[in-house]
Amino acid sequence: MTDVLIAGGGPVGLFLGSLLLQHGVTVRVLERRTGRNAHTRAIGIHPPALAALERIGVTQELIGRGVPIRQGFAVSNGRKIACMPFAPVSDRYPFVLAVPQPVTEEVLERRLRELDGGALVRDARVTGMHDDGSRVTLSVTIAGAASGHSAAFAVGADGAYSTVRTLLGVAAPEKLYPDHYLMGDFPESSPFGSDAALFLESDGIVESFPLPGGVRRWVVRLGSPPARPDAEQLAGLVASRTCVALDPGANTMLSSFSVRSRLAARMVSGRTALVGDAAHEISPIGGQGMNLGWLDAEALLPAILAVVRGGPSAEALRRFDAGRRRAAAAAARQAEVNMALGRPLPAGLLRPRNAAIAGVAAIPAFNALVARRFTMQ
Repeated sequence: MTDVLIAGGGPVGLFLGSLLLQHGVTVRVLERRTGRNAHTRAIGIHPPALAALERIGVTQELIGRGVPIRQGFAVSNGRKIACMPFAPVSDRYPFVLAVPQPVTEEVLERRLRELDGGALVRDARVTGMHDDGSRVTLSVTIAGAASGHSAAFAVGADGAYSTVRTLLGVAAPEKLYPDHYLMGDFPESSPFGSDAALFLESDGIVESFPLPGGVRRWVVRLGSPPARPDAEQLAGLVASRTCVALDPGANTMLSSFSVRSRLAARMVSGRTALVGDAAHEISPIGGQGMNLGWLDAEALLPAILAVVRGGPSAEALRRFDAGRRRAAAAAARQAEVNMALGRPLPAGLLRPRNAAIAGVAAIPAFNALVARRFTMQ
């Protein structure tokens, strides 16, 4: 018996668990993995998410272990054509923070365990659920042993292939895009230091972001998915499009992905809510996904408190569902703009397009507006 069961112990589930524990709500976070994610996937934390993470007291540690990106450059044919400073987007956090996902999960897990050492249950797989109108019961297999867990409320934070969403029968149609990417981390060899760089080239975009420890991430758009991720191929593409040399033998992370999106038909079903990728999967280009999940969790908190404390909750849950679905749709549109910007263009169209970008960037009001949109303001 507990107040809230959270399926999924990634960054979003861990954050929501800590938020609830700080309000005196008993929580169990059920995570199928036996250990933390070892891969540096999501890296960017935007200002609204930094403000949300401050509510559980982890923001300053994350800043200390990350790289604040205070500006980004648009580059084409070896020339900087635009600069986007992030100073106008937030008085408190005028930057996008680059932190490896394993570090983020480590900090969030430690905070959860500080609040309740038994809150996180690993090797736990949800296999069934039942909502009788007053409580939700999850069937769970923990380390191979079947058990039942009951709570006043349940949350699915279990990713794009959410078991909870499937058990609820919530539709989430998949949309596929003609965009494929190869990305990897290499020792810093660019002239950009702690700045981000977007190389707008005729063969497609190359994105580059700093990481702690003298490491830099490179993301290259491809016309088709690679047969397998290859550091030599990635280094060759970066060199041909940007003239920056990478050492394939020093690569520390390598991945490829094709883009899809989905938005759940609803984020609330009875006494269960969906958050993060379980509710909405959007393109990783722009780095909004993890941040969107944290903001879901923050918005869900008042509704959960109303449920577990026996107060009126139906309207709070309705507002959460409508508001966060709108936010997810807006994020998906922004991601589509980001992807369109990075698609190949013939030189005859690339030059005027880039000239237009340079012109807009030279107008402070427009530059600040674009920076706010880019950082999820």
